[in-house]
Amino acid sequence: MTAETTARRPRKRRSVGSVIIGVIAELLLTAGIFILLFIGWQLWWTNIEAESVQQNAITQVTQDWDKPEEDNGEPTQPIEGETWGILYIPKFGANYAKPIAEGISMDVLNTIGVGHYPQTQKIGEKGNVAFAGHRQTHGQVFWDMDKLTDGDTAYIQTKDGIYSYKLRQLQYVSPNQSDVLLPVPGQPGAEPEDKLMTLTTCHPPFSMAQRIISTFEQTDFAKRGEPIPAEIEEIVTKTTGGNG
Repeated sequence: MTAETTARRPRKRRSVGSVIIGVIAELLLTAGIFILLFIGWQLWWTNIEAESVQQNAITQVTQDWDKPEEDNGEPTQPIEGETWGILYIPKFGANYAKPIAEGISMDVLNTIGVGHYPQTQKIGEKGNVAFAGHRQTHGQVFWDMDKLTDGDTAYIQTKDGIYSYKLRQLQYVSPNQSDVLLPVPGQPGAEPEDKLMTLTTCHPPFSMAQRIISTFEQTDFAKRGEPIPAEIEEIVTKTTGGNG
């Protein structure tokens, strides 16, 4: 057989099965790329977007605090999605300052970051004012929740002043254990005597199998214009221009 005859020999045709396998492999590869891109977007880009939105929310709310309130005889109540406070937790870093908005819808948690459970108490009242936030993605405002220990502090700044809190308890519960949000956590019908603040987020990271519940007790309140707590004086001044 000559080289010329060999060169003219037709190529062996691929079977239908091999063609199908090849197409499936290409589709799986493409799908894998899209999945990786989506994961990257979720874990990285949503945090960048959220940081920008949250900083703008803090700027806006501090400007609003300087505006005179309309005197209609009753204090105005925040509406769903409205930013009304700033959360500081020194254990989470010297620059940790996150806006607080009313409600716990995804529109709130995916943008503002920290949302107030509307069925719980208002800040400063006896009972339990509770907040939710993402553990990861969309700013991951409560990523370090599991690092909190007894005695750690948290602060909430509002138009009225700064509320100081100290951690009383950190616990892990099932997602449907809602009694942690009661005025007296875990005690339905009990009359509250303390002013508590509760933070909730998912656990472990990248899972919703459990919830981390951090319960704080209010220890102090500094009216606006009074000295800012020393532990957060620098970050408050940096974040709000000293608008304590």
